[in-house]
Amino acid sequence: MIELSKLLPDDWASLMEAELRSGRFKGLEDKLSTAYTNLGELIQPQPDNIFRALRETPVKNVKVVILGQDPYQTPGLAQGLAFSIPKEIKPGWRAFPSSLRNISKAIALDGYQALAHGDLSHWAQQGVLLLNASLTVQLELAGSHANIGWQEFTDALINELASQKDQIIWLLWGAHAQKKKPLIESAMAKHHKNHLILCASHPSGLSVYKTNEPFIYPGDSHSCGHFKRVNQILEERGKTAIAWNSLN
Repeated sequence: MIELSKLLPDDWASLMEAELRSGRFKGLEDKLSTAYTNLGELIQPQPDNIFRALRETPVKNVKVVILGQDPYQTPGLAQGLAFSIPKEIKPGWRAFPSSLRNISKAIALDGYQALAHGDLSHWAQQGVLLLNASLTVQLELAGSHANIGWQEFTDALINELASQKDQIIWLLWGAHAQKKKPLIESAMAKHHKNHLILCASHPSGLSVYKTNEPFIYPGDSHSCGHFKRVNQILEERGKTAIAWNSLN
């Protein structure tokens, strides 16, 4: 039996108190327990890493939110942080995801060093919440856990975060993430919060240059500028900029 409430960090449990009392959360817990019981390691990430993004970035530390969709469905990649992979998988390897390659390219185009590896836990520890819309997935089946209750849970989390905290920078990459924009804007209007939302196409190889807000512009001439802009805004607010690359 997966007891999600016991895996959830206390500060996030407090933020999500109303959702945790709902029947939706119990239904999610039951469906997830069944999936792990029946399919074992085909469900990723492992239970201890389901809420890793929340564990690495406490509520009080959140400065930036990057919204993903699913954990990686390729074996050995999912680790509980959106877009992040284990440090051992190097940028030149075939297993290194295209979305992460393009994130690294955009960072370099913004004037920083490209990623030395794909483990983004150093972002999380600096206040960048790396949140997927679904926190688990069945390997090789994209979107396989989208309808077991995660969408409702993460929507509630986004709403509570946008309602209770202020001056968060939200990076919405791709159509799926941008569906959350009205949710954030509604919380801003209702609770008089001053968040900033930045949008671009998804950094995956299929989408990176598409839409009228590309993540990277054709010819790799320049990026959407999100990494540089985030740091400019943080510094204007008297906050510490994000070290987008780590050589450790």
